[in-house]
Amino acid sequence: MCGIAGWVGYASDHTAPTQTGSARGVIDEMTETMACRGPDASGVWLDRHVALGHRRLAVIDLDGGRQPMTVEADGRTVLATTYSGEIYNYRELRAELAALGHRFRTASDTEVCLHAYLEWGEAFTERLNGMYAFALWDPRSEELLLVRDRMGIKPLYYLPTQDGVLFGSEPKAILAHPDVKAVVDSEGLAELLSFTKTPGHGVYRGMRELKPGHTLRVRRGQLTERRYWGLESTEHTDSRERTVAHVRELLDDIVARQLIADVPLCTLLSGGLDSSVITALAARGLASEGNGPVRSFSVDFVGQTENFRPDALRGTPDGPYAHALAEHVAADHSDIVLSVEDLMDRRHRAAVLRARDLPIGLGEADTSLYLLFRAIRRQTTVALSGESADEVFGGYAWFHDPEAVRSDTFPWLHAIRGGFGGHVEPDGTRPLPREGLFAPGLLSSLDLAGYQDARYREALAEVPRLPGETGLAARMREIGYLHLTRFVQILLDRKDRTSMATGLEVRVPFCDHRLVQYVFNTPWELKTFDGREKSLLRAAARDVLPDSVAERVKSPYPSTQDPRFGEAVREELRDTLADRSAPVRELLDVPAAERAVAELPGELLRNAGELVLGMNEWLRTYDVTLEV
Repeated sequence: MCGIAGWVGYASDHTAPTQTGSARGVIDEMTETMACRGPDASGVWLDRHVALGHRRLAVIDLDGGRQPMTVEADGRTVLATTYSGEIYNYRELRAELAALGHRFRTASDTEVCLHAYLEWGEAFTERLNGMYAFALWDPRSEELLLVRDRMGIKPLYYLPTQDGVLFGSEPKAILAHPDVKAVVDSEGLAELLSFTKTPGHGVYRGMRELKPGHTLRVRRGQLTERRYWGLESTEHTDSRERTVAHVRELLDDIVARQLIADVPLCTLLSGGLDSSVITALAARGLASEGNGPVRSFSVDFVGQTENFRPDALRGTPDGPYAHALAEHVAADHSDIVLSVEDLMDRRHRAAVLRARDLPIGLGEADTSLYLLFRAIRRQTTVALSGESADEVFGGYAWFHDPEAVRSDTFPWLHAIRGGFGGHVEPDGTRPLPREGLFAPGLLSSLDLAGYQDARYREALAEVPRLPGETGLAARMREIGYLHLTRFVQILLDRKDRTSMATGLEVRVPFCDHRLVQYVFNTPWELKTFDGREKSLLRAAARDVLPDSVAERVKSPYPSTQDPRFGEAVREELRDTLADRSAPVRELLDVPAAERAVAELPGELLRNAGELVLGMNEWLRTYDVTLEV
């Protein structure tokens, strides 16, 4: 797992003696922004019109996998890459390519990608199983190919220029180029605040995120984006028994592939169904190879398990269930326990903002995830996560809420507008919405509701329909598609940025495209055949789980219940409003915000307050120009 950066400029010669220094300096600066993603090594490679940069987190072939990597023929470079990710079927591809006459210098999956492109051209993308984002430069045609994995697990951004393109794993790499300024216009700000994650939208003006399952070919005067994979609708003919069995077959194969690493590996274990399935199957997989025990880690907050208060979102604390699963599979388990002071430490929140490049996160939930990953990274390098099972198997509460299903919007927005199980005062007062402290005039001009509706209509127009499918079946296909192409991107981006900021690689077995495609086409009545959420997953893995975990009701990622956190947010918000130099003030209804701080308890200010604090830090740190 790594960070990549690059720069194609057809109007200049990066290798000319008078320009090599400046080109090298620029790509060095762009690459250095990726240092957290790749703490083990760095490298750059320059050709006449291209500069490639790489920061490496060594996971496979620790000695031979250095980058940028090239393939030579007759003393000339015929292909170069800067590559981020893991190809889980690289051993099979390597054997196939070797049989076709290819010779390899390393044992890395990176070199397999290079030779796969030389053998099969751009069609090689259809053969890859993994999570990846990389660039291939062909000196013979002077063309660049950018590639992103099918589900968008690994990020990849680009910005077209007058004579080429800039690209990087994260926006910060592109923003490090001297010709790029951090400008956000009205559409960018609406995207930032809308909680929709529009595929391809980069928020910063001119910047794009390469869509999942797409490539971008860069030629002189031409950029061509092509989709090589997307969800398709096909008739599901398997019986319930065969469907359950096939899901298990896929999971066994997926987890086995994703256990491959030349460094220490662990699982993230919350005690929920998703992470417990991954941990249990990982334990079996390691044992079958004579390895183990599986290591697992959970996050908790000081006093939370002992003083847990059930609410509409979380009926039970994670700790007892994580420990039950760990005992059941004999895992080497550790709890990472965080305090309010950890969560409010400005250094930690600044690190999260720097990781995400935008104040688009989930507040303290992002900070706690970052701190969890940081603690894990001190002991291991790779972690397997249960992320995305809810999107694949239909685990969220709103999948099962008739009003949310019928709502004419993204179902998660319907849930958020309805309170989403947040803290409610005895008099019925609910928390302020995330954008609740912004100036009404600004919100009116942004028209967030209109923006969200437009993005919703676009998403519905993409849904692959099944002929003759109507009613609830058709609607649940739509809802599945919305989650697998929009909502999952919010969480995958969060996971990638907060983990890679600590140099930890997190793998997501439930995002294997074979599983996603199969379950997407499984009828809703099969996905809920036992009258509950995630029926297929529960049935497929029941034999490896203790009953308490198998029967546990869905509980989202934990959030601190310590009231001191809300009060700490309120106090810092008060200080920010009093600071007349605070850049966020121009976006707020300051008098109304001051009244809210004076009158509302911290618990009702948490979401809105954390967004304001994050926006203020972002505007100041990134020197953002708002044109709204």
